Amino acid sequence: MRLLLDTNAYSALREGHAEVAGQVRRAERVLLSVVVLGELFYGFRHGSRYEDNRRSLEAFLDHPYVIVVPITVTTADRFGRIAASLRRKGRPIPTNDVWVAAHAMETGAELVTFDQHFQQIDGLALRFLPV
Repeated sequence: MRLLLDTNAYSALREGHAEVAGQVRRAERVLLSVVVLGELFYGFRHGSRYEDNRRSLEAFLDHPYVIVVPITVTTADRFGRIAASLRRKGRPIPTNDVWVAAHAMETGAELVTFDQHFQQIDGLALRFLPV
């Protein structure tokens, strides 16, 4: 199985969340969107442990089963479809989360997240983690 970690799922993994860690261990591939990386770097820069957090992330990214997913024209098209659908329904979600969902759908991965608003996206495979 392929999993794409949302920002909060990666953070939970780093904090030792047993369910997230178990899912990551069982996955054949773990994906991270470049959008998630941007959110992580933003958070690192607002904290007091930038270097530690960055080193930890780099070590995680060095695992052979971890793949960083770039934004492509296909991702952008999917983003447009998802955002337009959510707007028609009157249920917008944060823009970065639309990009993350587009990556999950493009790669055929299940999105691991704590955010309930992802349930508004038709056709998105979710591994929702209750708080």
